[in-house]
Order: sequence, then C-alpha cells, then structure tokens
Amino acid sequence: MEEGINKRKTEHIRHCLTDNVEGVNKSTGLEGISFIHNALPEINFDDIDLGTSFLDKPIKAPFLVSSMTGGSELAEKINQNLAVAAEEKGWAIGLGSTRALLESDAHKDSFLIRKQAPTVPLIANIGAVQLNYGYGAAECQRIVDLTGADSIVMHFNPLQEAVQDGGDLNFEGLLPKIEKVCREVTVPVGAKEVGFGIDGTVAKKLYDAGVSYIDVAGAGGTSWSQVEKLRSQDPLKKAAAEAFNNWGIPTKDCIVSVKSALSDVPLVSSGGMKTGMDAAKALTIGSDLVGFARTLLQAATESDRAVVETMEQIELELKMTMFGIGARTIGDLKNTKRVTIMGKSLLEEE
Repeated sequence: MEEGINKRKTEHIRHCLTDNVEGVNKSTGLEGISFIHNALPEINFDDIDLGTSFLDKPIKAPFLVSSMTGGSELAEKINQNLAVAAEEKGWAIGLGSTRALLESDAHKDSFLIRKQAPTVPLIANIGAVQLNYGYGAAECQRIVDLTGADSIVMHFNPLQEAVQDGGDLNFEGLLPKIEKVCREVTVPVGAKEVGFGIDGTVAKKLYDAGVSYIDVAGAGGTSWSQVEKLRSQDPLKKAAAEAFNNWGIPTKDCIVSVKSALSDVPLVSSGGMKTGMDAAKALTIGSDLVGFARTLLQAATESDRAVVETMEQIELELKMTMFGIGARTIGDLKNTKRVTIMGKSLLEEE
C-alpha cells in the first residue's frame, strides 16, 4: 500500500483524471487572439515544418510534455507511455517532482525514462521551496545524474503548498540558494510555476539569479489549489481554498509580461493548453515551446499509442493554423502579421 509522498502522487493523478480541477471563470486569455485567414497561402501543406530546438537539441515540434507526475505505480505507467510517445514524435518531456526519487525507493522507474526517450530533451524537476528544507545543488545534481536529464526545472507553487495538508510554507530567502544551484549544477536550470503563472518582474529576478529559461505555467488550466482542496482533510483549508478558485495570471498575460521584461529569454508556455491552435497563439506572441499536460494525461493511462494519437492531433491543428495564414516554418509563425490581438490587427500596422 502506498504511503506518504507516493500516495499523494497517486491522489493527484486520480483527481486530475476524474474531478473538475480547473479554475472557476479563469481562462488562459488566448481567446483574445485570433488569426487573419489567408486565402492565398502560397505554400504546400506537405512542406510545413514544425522543427525547432530546445536546450541546443533539435526537436521535431515546438512542444513539451509538461511535468506531471512520478513516484507511484500509476505514474510509472503514465510516464513510460509519455516517454515512448515523446521520443516517437520528437517532443521534449518533463518529469514530475523528482523529490520522491531521492526520498523513497518505491517506483523509481517512474522517473527513469531515459531508456524510453533517449534523444529528446528530458527535464527533471524539483520544488524550489525544497532549497529551504535540506536540498541544495548537490541534491539537484544527483537528480540530474540519476535521470540523465538535460536540464532541471525548479517549480514554484506557494499557493498549492498553502492549501496542501502539511505543505512546505517557508519561501523566504530562496533567491541566493537558487543562484547557487544555477552556478553549480552542470545542466541548464529552468523555473516554472504550476498553474498560477510567472510575471515579468519575477522572471527577471530568476533570470538575474542564473535561471536559463522560464516556463510561465499560467492560469487557465488545472488549479492546484483545487486539487489540494479535494485531497485535504482539513475543513478550514477546504473552505479557504474556495476563495482562490479563480486565482492566477492568465497564460497569455504571463507570456506578454515576461517577454516585455526579458525579450531574449527562452520561454516555455504551459497552463491550459488544449489544442494546436492554442499553441500557435502562444508561439505568435513570444513563446518558444508550448507545454501540454492534462490534455495528454487520459491517453497516457491507456497506452503510448493513445498518446501518439493525441500528439498527432495537436500537431495537425498547428499545421492547419499555419497553413491558414501561410506560415511554412515556426519562424514564419512567430513573425506573422496575420494575427489580431485584443481586436488590434498587426496587418493594419504595416
């Protein structure tokens, strides 16, 4: 029987699969972006190229299997299916929090997926707050070495920890510790939220501390305060969590804010991404990579083939969007003027 951190990981997955865990009346903000149809695209659909790179590795599409899980029996099946599919489709892939890898001998194989995904960028993951609870550069490096990861991302989740029973609440004085990790770990260190968003001011502090890339993980998808509310045995916390059911910075606003503060920072956009058109919108306003999580989760409980089919639909939706505006490459898409943002057409500025 699973206990402690392993039990929590299974509960997280089950709630995300079976319950309504999205924020209330909270969207990504991407609905305020639309594309201007091009009746004469002057490209061959079959020539559309989704290829790009991340962490100096080529990938076949500008997509990331976002950090979701690890450290449980169910997570082992999910991560291996995701890894097989990511390798086949050429997507980058992130692991769920790898703290469980160091703290428990149970289900280590749920994190050791390099064998299933030998060539794509692999991102390990640790909670930034753990730097105040005994973790440091040495532990982060050990995680990288164990997983064979190309990078480690630190996740920032203060609101989730506040709702979680027994959550880690000391977020004081983290920046100098983050800087030390960035300086001493041998792979690039990233920073991500878990669904409430990172704005430009916070992103700049992290970048100045040595973080190599930002994953905004904005609001509009899974709300981890709602997930933890469902898990909680504390009636006071369950009631308080209701006040935060629409908390967070919409993903679109995160992208705009971070790009305004740090125009050249590699930017990953996750948080409520459901379709290839969502991805196209995020790429158009400044993202370099787009992360999908719960959109892939159900398929990952079934088989690697089911994940591949979901990925292929997302890729087709992106290609159709690009065809509809006459963009043959991801670079063309990122530089297109055939887009309207909050009612303002970029074509009209030409």
